[in-house]
Amino acid sequence: MPKGIIGKKIGMTRVFVGGKTVPATVIQAGPCPVVNLRTVNKDGYDAVILGFGERKEKNTPKPLLAVFKKAGVKPTNVLKEFPLKEGESIQVGQEVRVEEVFEKGDLVDITGKSKGRGFTSVMKRWDFGGFPRSHGHRYHRAVGSIGCRTEPGRVWKTKRMAGHYGNETITVLGLEVVDIIPEKNVILVKGSVPGAVNSTVYLKSSVISDRRKGKLKLQKSKALYV
Repeated sequence: MPKGIIGKKIGMTRVFVGGKTVPATVIQAGPCPVVNLRTVNKDGYDAVILGFGERKEKNTPKPLLAVFKKAGVKPTNVLKEFPLKEGESIQVGQEVRVEEVFEKGDLVDITGKSKGRGFTSVMKRWDFGGFPRSHGHRYHRAVGSIGCRTEPGRVWKTKRMAGHYGNETITVLGLEVVDIIPEKNVILVKGSVPGAVNSTVYLKSSVISDRRKGKLKLQKSKALYV
């Protein structure tokens, strides 16, 4: 089985675990058909390409449509590559379900695209404090000074200024799997997930699970859900 799966953010709710209320994000994860494979002999590594969503054939490019027909699956709207778990194999055309990839208590990393906020000022974009609102001050929400005169005599790159806010790819690490509902292809993770409702998200095994803090969090969650 792959180390991840593609899903769609449904919204947020709360669940009760051990007598405590836990905020959780509801994600419809899969089922995802296997569209193609990456092998060591051909590509130098083992991985799987999963599809998610529906796509009309007339809106699918012909080269991509040939790949779907060769795999024997319907055209999908999203494609994503995930590495395979060690010692496991998978077949093209096989359907991957969320309960085969994750279980309760696992830690997952979720990638999504944040909501676009348009052009915003520094107070909203970077949480600047702003200028005084009294004593004749004219620049309440302005950015203020952005550089010097003779030295360095220019504005440094990466200077925090007004600009486009949001609509960025964000990954949240080490979210805990609270529950899985196999019959509805739904997974619930603790906390919030980037993106708007109905936006596409990518779930994969957490890269911090081997760190000391991740191991402690994993042990605590596994003991809670066993």
